[in-house]
Amino acid sequence: MSRPITFLSDYGYDDEFVGVCHAVIAQRAPGSRIFDLTHGIERHDVRSGALILRRSLPYFPAGVHLAVVDPQVGGERRGIAARTADEDRVFVAPDNGLISLATAHFGGIVEAVDISGTPQRLEPTATTFHGRDIFSPVAAHLAAGAHLSECGTPLDPDEVVVLEMPLARAEGDQLIAHALTIDRFGNVTLDVEHEELAAFGLRLGQQLRVNGDDAPYVATFIDVPAGALLVYEDAYRSLAVAVNRGSAAEVLGLEIDDEVRITPR
Repeated sequence: MSRPITFLSDYGYDDEFVGVCHAVIAQRAPGSRIFDLTHGIERHDVRSGALILRRSLPYFPAGVHLAVVDPQVGGERRGIAARTADEDRVFVAPDNGLISLATAHFGGIVEAVDISGTPQRLEPTATTFHGRDIFSPVAAHLAAGAHLSECGTPLDPDEVVVLEMPLARAEGDQLIAHALTIDRFGNVTLDVEHEELAAFGLRLGQQLRVNGDDAPYVATFIDVPAGALLVYEDAYRSLAVAVNRGSAAEVLGLEIDDEVRITPR
């Protein structure tokens, strides 16, 4: 039985790129269901793609996870396929850190191959569209039941590129976090996950200051008046900052990687 395939890219929705990749997959794994996770990643934004994979894939069935955000396409970067320790998930992607956060969540990589010269590639292989000519056919071949060894040459899992991320830290009674993502509402996700909240001494109902502004730690937006700042745990169980019916990013003047200092009142 063919395995499901998730597909994430920065290809957008205006051109034919996603549709062509679907067509390649359909020819080789017609029984596989394809889930388009998103193709709206900002172009070349590897980190945003990595964060979306990390927080979204636990909600998808174990299968083959195709991800293409590839600013170095046609260069010296490798293409890889990798299998995780937990749930036997398989990732197919450029080796630029894109899959590193998600594979770590699933127990790390236990087997990897370099697919840059894969026998499964389409010929002729374009130097600028590896999503169509390398990654999609390999993902389809694996979804149809092939083993990694049929798709490339063995690669030490320790050689797979890992994305460097900022780390939250405590300084006295202050939590120094960082803005990881900013969504279309201006909500700011921080680099503090649910398991870390107790270690940092944060609790629901606590009165806090965020970069000097008052912000209670509450369950949801409507727990504060319209226009008020709040700290909450988002849908992916990460600490976040928002403004009820407003933009925390604008109010606090935050951009990606900026420090966010949280202090008990």
